[in-house]
Amino acid sequence: MEQDLKAELQKHGVFTTTFEELYNWGRKNSVWPLTFGLACCAIEMIATTMARYDLARFGAEVFRASPRQADLIIVSGTVTKKMAPQVVRLYNQMPEPKYVIAMGACAISGGPFRDGYNVLKGIDRYIPVDVHIPGCPPRPEALIDAFMALQRKIAGQQLTGGARARHLKPETPSEYPVPEHGEHGLEPTLNAEVWNPLRVIQ
Repeated sequence: MEQDLKAELQKHGVFTTTFEELYNWGRKNSVWPLTFGLACCAIEMIATTMARYDLARFGAEVFRASPRQADLIIVSGTVTKKMAPQVVRLYNQMPEPKYVIAMGACAISGGPFRDGYNVLKGIDRYIPVDVHIPGCPPRPEALIDAFMALQRKIAGQQLTGGARARHLKPETPSEYPVPEHGEHGLEPTLNAEVWNPLRVIQ
């Protein structure tokens, strides 16, 4: 419908929308994060839910204790190779549609510990990340901004056609292989379905 006509109808108390807009509006305003934190970034995540910042204003009122009742996992902190399988396992247990926010430099790339033998160089090697938040640690305002970016992404998702949301494509997996500890670290070293690093040709 033309925007001018919609604006004119709204002046008379008539609001029009599409099923897609209504469906996405409901989803973006009822995102339930998982009660989950890894390191110092988790303190900032907790602060974001307190009275001063009040993440509940954006529909994230309920932090669920079970991954089966959550649709957002905020990977907040350093992901060690010992912890990476557990993060993937939690992600696999979440129902679709589900989303991931990588909070802080450690969750994105290993941060100041990236040269350590025991630190994963980014959780996006194993699960798809929707929003990255740089910083060490990022402030609560940064998490709110990332949450709003996720809401905009949800609001713009299509329900049909080739550009429809990832969870509506039957060929897209809902679960990913959980890495195991091998002789030389995690095996597999990455999930090829979500992580395709650039190859440097010399």
